[in-house]
Amino acid sequence: MNIVISIIIGLIAGFAAGKILNGRGFGMLVNLIVGLLGGLIGGLVFGFLGVNINGILGTLISSTIGAIILLLVLSFISYLFGK
Repeated sequence: MNIVISIIIGLIAGFAAGKILNGRGFGMLVNLIVGLLGGLIGGLVFGFLGVNINGILGTLISSTIGAIILLLVLSFISYLFGK
């Protein structure tokens, strides 16, 4: 059950990151996938910074921040190589 909740949070985070970075996303489907990967990135970043994440809200915030970071990196790579 815990993995299902993590996937749902990742999807919500990807959607939120796409809305926050209005115009810099790659479409709804890719943003949702980025949200799933963003959960991992957010967890790594917050763990590296020594910030303890608890609860669904904390996980959602860290996943959204991770998804934003990943979308910005993907946008930069896309810009460099001319999408």
